[in-house]
Amino acid sequence: MAGRFYDQWAIGDRISHEIRRTVTETDNLLFSVMTHNPQPLHIDVEAAKASEFGQILVNGTFTFALMIGLSVGDTTLGTLIANLGYDRLVMPKPVFLGDTLRAQSEVTDLKPSKSRPGAGIVTFSHILLNQRDEIVCQCLRMTLIQGSGA
Repeated sequence: MAGRFYDQWAIGDRISHEIRRTVTETDNLLFSVMTHNPQPLHIDVEAAKASEFGQILVNGTFTFALMIGLSVGDTTLGTLIANLGYDRLVMPKPVFLGDTLRAQSEVTDLKPSKSRPGAGIVTFSHILLNQRDEIVCQCLRMTLIQGSGA
């Protein structure tokens, strides 16, 4: 399924995204290095072993970015004008190397754009779950989406 146009969404629409992703050590290390995040919990095995987690903790901004990325193909691919913001971002459980993650999305609000006739703002509630069905990340994402007549 490709992204939908604004007028094709309804409040309450839900999607369980098919693509899943197992997080690797390379994912976590490269993301941490590329974003200049030197947190020992992410990049130092010995420091992570000495922590309450006892192992490397996956970088939370990677977790967030992966959640959004897993949702794009089904929600906004080809129809997005802009991401307007994110709200209520929480990470209630840690993510570890080897966890397999999957995303779900629900439309929680729709409103026509005041500045772009035919377009509208779609608010998605995204959640990311691990292989144990624990929520590891969730947020609201406000998007400006083209209408089908655009």
